[in-house]
Amino acid sequence: MENCIFCKIIKKEIPATVVYEDENFLAFLDINPVSLGHTLVVPKKHFTWMQEADDTIVGEVFQLSKKLIIAIKNGIKCDYVQVSVVGKDIPHFHIHLIPRNLEDNLHDSSTKKYKDEEGEEIVKKIIAAF
Repeated sequence: MENCIFCKIIKKEIPATVVYEDENFLAFLDINPVSLGHTLVVPKKHFTWMQEADDTIVGEVFQLSKKLIIAIKNGIKCDYVQVSVVGKDIPHFHIHLIPRNLEDNLHDSSTKKYKDEEGEEIVKKIIAAF
């Protein structure tokens, strides 16, 4: 993608603080971190959404993320690393690895409650599409 900021980072047209790189993936620090060490893991091949990537890429990006989670946890001494796949703000499939501590007071997304039979109806729709 010509205007994709992550593709420009991958091509070294925009600088980034690189944590890891191989022929298929790049991991770098988020420039607007939720916490220090917040890392983004991206495939070098452009996919807008995770479901567009083939199963090999999806499997490999999560295997790499697991290795990076261990390195982040041990390197900066956090309690755990939150994993998030969003992709709305930057249209390039990527994984957020966010170092967290149990008492960090970072607020997660608000939650909702299912009404009456709503949960069962949602499950039916997902199963039918699966």
